[in-house]
Amino acid sequence: MPEKSEHDSPIQLQGQFLLADPSLRDGIFDRAVVFLADHSPAEGAFGLILNRPTGHTVGELLQDFQFEPLRHVAVHFGGPVAREQLTFSAFWWKAGKGFRSATRISADDAVKRSKQPGTLVRAFVGYSGWTAGQLETELRRNAWIVTRPPGDVLALDHDKALWSQVLRHLSPFHRVLAEAPDDPFLN
Repeated sequence: MPEKSEHDSPIQLQGQFLLADPSLRDGIFDRAVVFLADHSPAEGAFGLILNRPTGHTVGELLQDFQFEPLRHVAVHFGGPVAREQLTFSAFWWKAGKGFRSATRISADDAVKRSKQPGTLVRAFVGYSGWTAGQLETELRRNAWIVTRPPGDVLALDHDKALWSQVLRHLSPFHRVLAEAPDDPFLN
């Protein structure tokens, strides 16, 4: 029986960050930091772009009484799929377990979690999704840099700068990528 190669073994990416390779310069994923909340090679993947604030808060978009406690929660663009939907997610760091999340939670659950110390609650318009095998193909094409969420991620600004902040700490090569201008050909 032939030996299995590393390409035959399934990769598990749930809970990881995907940093867009600089080659994805134009479009939705330009310098994106995607948190992969769900991943299965057989089922596909679900993630949220963490560094695309819309400039709006929940209170600006939803005036219903049940959303009042969440009125100051920042709304981010989560990805190109289901852009007409607003969902809530919570993120926290658990000692010994690392970065944790609860995605697609109810408004009531978001309110409860927002009261827990060290928990960051965000609202997302849309999400990022991949069909079975699609993300793995993109990874083989080096479209994404996979890394664990850094320990200080909740303290960082979740805006366009997050991409370079996370990337620069991976290696000297990644530091050069992080500090390169948007279009190096304009230098």
